[in-house]
Amino acid sequence: MAQPDNRYATSVPTSRTTTAVLDEGLRAYMLRVYNYMAGGVALTGLVAYLVSSQAYVTNAAGRRTLTDLGQLLYASPLKWVIMLAPLAFVFFLSFRVYKMSTAAAQLSFWLFSAVMGLSLSAIFLVFTGQSIYRVFFITAAAFAGLSLFGYTTKKDLSGWGSFLIMGVIGIIIAALVNIFLQSSALQFAISVIGVLVFAGLTAYDTQQVKDGYYEIAGDATAMAKGAIMGALNLYLDFINMFTSMLNLFGDRE
Repeated sequence: MAQPDNRYATSVPTSRTTTAVLDEGLRAYMLRVYNYMAGGVALTGLVAYLVSSQAYVTNAAGRRTLTDLGQLLYASPLKWVIMLAPLAFVFFLSFRVYKMSTAAAQLSFWLFSAVMGLSLSAIFLVFTGQSIYRVFFITAAAFAGLSLFGYTTKKDLSGWGSFLIMGVIGIIIAALVNIFLQSSALQFAISVIGVLVFAGLTAYDTQQVKDGYYEIAGDATAMAKGAIMGALNLYLDFINMFTSMLNLFGDRE
């Protein structure tokens, strides 16, 4: 049974009844977060697969050729819009979610997941389907273990935050630079650091979502939007850990 975080002991009554109510509410809240997150990942995967299936054809020699749609998505200036659109969505949701209605926040999350799927569709051109599925399930198992650790640990992980955010910023800058450098060594370093940083963020964000529940418990609107933002953070941890591991362990076409 999960226990209320001790950091809120001074503001949350500790009667057995209140503890049971909080405990039940926390489980329901975390289930909502994970359901949103899993739904977002599923939508991303579906969009990525459907788009990629229309973006190329395989000839008799087994070589892939881009269709007109593939040329538009991956070989025209539109590719930059597709590549950067998910980042724009993240900033938009981060700054606007608590000013939006719950329905608008939910719609924005699903649109973001679909746009991310469009952006990730290119992995089916680069990596074999078998390696994509293999790395996905490895990532899912690792994510589950790390999130469980973040949920159950009694250690305060808040001190990890600044270090991990600095790591994310460094990864983004390095990735943007490598778009022009096309350095395999830099890409390898980015992927290794990415796995480590987003593994840490999975545990950190899970604990933050759990702790945040005690601050908004009882406020239905705040809980609904908090669940969306919690799902967004965990979704980003999963997707980034997956792509980093795919760059390291995926079999290329």
